[in-house]
This record gives sequence, structure tokens and C-alpha cells, in this order.
Amino acid sequence: MRRDFELIRLLLLELEGDESVNLSAYTGDQVNYHKALIKEAGLAEGIIHYPSTEQTDIPDLAILQKLTWQGHEFLDKARNDTVWNKAKNIVKEKGVPLSLDVLKIALSEAVKMLMS
Repeated sequence: MRRDFELIRLLLLELEGDESVNLSAYTGDQVNYHKALIKEAGLAEGIIHYPSTEQTDIPDLAILQKLTWQGHEFLDKARNDTVWNKAKNIVKEKGVPLSLDVLKIALSEAVKMLMS
């Protein structure tokens, strides 16, 4: 399964308490997989369980319990739609592969651009 930063952002917003988040465009497997990625990245604490009878990278249970400090820091920049879209455009314009580290840099750059 491919990593989807839009879904990651939505899941973090939901965890923070945003009740307007709509995940209906995503399957349960997509949501669980991305919750596991969020926990692995250190953006949130949670419980991830993989089925013992199958060889799969998709958890059968994924519960995010709370944002970590790093998760709050990421979301503080990514929450605003204008900043989020500007950061994605920066990455696209530079032609670099999208990763969490690259996205964090682009978010910081987008915030700086909007503040000047």
C-alpha cells in the first residue's frame, strides 16, 4: 500500500479532535495501515496489532490514543489548508520525493513565506 500524506494529515486532525474530518473515501485497511505509519513515525501513541495467522503489513487493529510532541509540532504547521497546499506545491516544484522529513521542511518554508 502506498503512503498517503493526505490521509495521515486527516487522521492527525481527527485524533486532535477535529469533528469535521471525513474518512469515508478511505477503506478500513487504508486507515489502519496509515495509523500504524503514524505511530511508527512517532507522531502519535497507540495500539497496533497485526493478525498472527496472515503475513500482512496491514494491522487488524489500529488505535491512536494521543498525539506526541512531534505530532503536535507537525500538525501545528499542517493544520492550515493554505500552508498545507503551499508546502505540497513547494515539494512538487522542487521535484524531490515526498517524505515526512521533506514535508516538515516544506511546511516550515510555507509558514515563513506566508508570514513575510
